[in-house]
Amino acid sequence: MTYPYENLKSFTLPALLDRSVELYGSRDVLTKVSQKPMTYEQLHQNVQEMVSLLKNNGVSKGDKVILLSENMPNWAVAYFAVTYFGAVIVPVLPDFHTSDVHHIIRHSEAKAVFVSERHLATIEELNHSDLKLVIKLDNLSVINELTTSSYGAKIAQKMPSFKEKEPEEGDMAALLYTSGTTGHSKGVMLSHKNLVTNAMSAFEKISITQDDVFLSILPLAHTLECTVGLIIPILHGSSIQYIDKAPTPSVLLKSFSIVKPTMMVSVPLIIEKIYKNKVLPKFTSSFIIRFLYSIAFIRKFLNKIAGKKLIETFGGRLRFFGIGGASLSPYVEQFLIEANFPYIIGYGLTETSPLIAGSVLGKAIKIKSTGTAMAGVEIQIKNKNPETGEGEIIVKSPSVMMGYYKDEAQTNAVMEDGWFLTGDLGYIDEDGFLFISGRSKNVIIGSGGENIYPEQIEAIINQHEFVLDSLVLQRDDHKLVARVHMDYELIDKMLKANHTPEIEIKGKISALLEEMRIEVNSKVSSFSKMVKFVEQIEPFVKTPTKKIKRFLYTN
Repeated sequence: MTYPYENLKSFTLPALLDRSVELYGSRDVLTKVSQKPMTYEQLHQNVQEMVSLLKNNGVSKGDKVILLSENMPNWAVAYFAVTYFGAVIVPVLPDFHTSDVHHIIRHSEAKAVFVSERHLATIEELNHSDLKLVIKLDNLSVINELTTSSYGAKIAQKMPSFKEKEPEEGDMAALLYTSGTTGHSKGVMLSHKNLVTNAMSAFEKISITQDDVFLSILPLAHTLECTVGLIIPILHGSSIQYIDKAPTPSVLLKSFSIVKPTMMVSVPLIIEKIYKNKVLPKFTSSFIIRFLYSIAFIRKFLNKIAGKKLIETFGGRLRFFGIGGASLSPYVEQFLIEANFPYIIGYGLTETSPLIAGSVLGKAIKIKSTGTAMAGVEIQIKNKNPETGEGEIIVKSPSVMMGYYKDEAQTNAVMEDGWFLTGDLGYIDEDGFLFISGRSKNVIIGSGGENIYPEQIEAIINQHEFVLDSLVLQRDDHKLVARVHMDYELIDKMLKANHTPEIEIKGKISALLEEMRIEVNSKVSSFSKMVKFVEQIEPFVKTPTKKIKRFLYTN
């Protein structure tokens, strides 16, 4: 595969950074909202200084370095500094439990840690004998009290840096510990070539320029945001802005008005919430409007108007809104299409760095499809059903991982003659568009041997205005039940408006769940009908990409 990028010496992260500094040196690259930005030249200088600090304190090629922090400009400094001379970065998701972080530090045998002030307590709880060098990410300073004495002595002596061989394309650049829906965290080894070629593979899907402004809202420790929200914009000379607070609706709205982003990456939950909470209520506020909205040509007209207002909400300049990490509800996607909203659906996994397929910005989109293969990626369907064309999605590309760290058995279980077995089920249509049915591990086998995909039923349940999340499970008697987490704020407003006594509210919710069950059963096949809807009072526990951790609810 030939990529249209000149002056790139090799498929390595330092080569990518050097090229961008040469091309875009004086342009802004990283900043927090409303703060002074860092230029490409300043980024490069900060990286070089950090490389010297790491080398002078005993970190060398192949050593693992933990990166535990919320998003900030120095996150990129640490990421590129560690990988610049061949050490291995180990980004850790900020919402990992303390015990998980400690396990990752020990399992990866990390020699150094970058940590932000916000997460410093997690590192302080670790046995100090396990730590060699701790650097506070906020100001890139060594935390002496958490750094072992031998390393502290080296800092004081300011040992001269030594020349090491530059990293090669096949060297490990990043080690990522996944937080999946099955509960099994594995260390995914990604090479320089994996990451750089994956970033380059987007050129067929969207045009990105040095004038584009990215707003980063997903955790950088997640591969989706790291590749699409950091490496890709730096490859193209774009600038990236970070939010200094949790991305609540009010914080996001303020950030949109200040940054006026042209590009951003998100998970489906965010755009689905905007549609259900901001857009849909305006079209269901009265019987007349609800009736008009049910008429196709009127609905399309209203959605087009809503789409223009939605773009204004995002600051008025948005031309790319990438959606990945989980499936997008078909009814929300229908709105986005009719609203002319500039979205792209992407599909990938941590093991594929992550991009596998995606739609093309500005071209025809097929609802429920994740688009066509990325540049340089081959997709096939294994064990294809002769009637439906459905089977397991397998992938071959330069972006497929090196394997699972210290786990040859698991690596061999998902690699077959150079192909990566994704564990996802789906099919490819005559135009090359990929459609995903669900995870093979989530498939429920009906009493008659039918394949039941819970994700597809959940998408129907989640359309209801009073539903925030749902989870479809099979009981021991093979009957299906749905756990449903309601929008209690909306229900409370409705019941209070009707002056419902407190003692009757529980009964009203039970009745509402039963009404929903009957309605949903009328929309699914006979073998997918559910016998009960159960109220899930507490919010579901989710992964960083907002997928429910199913293994917690299967017992």
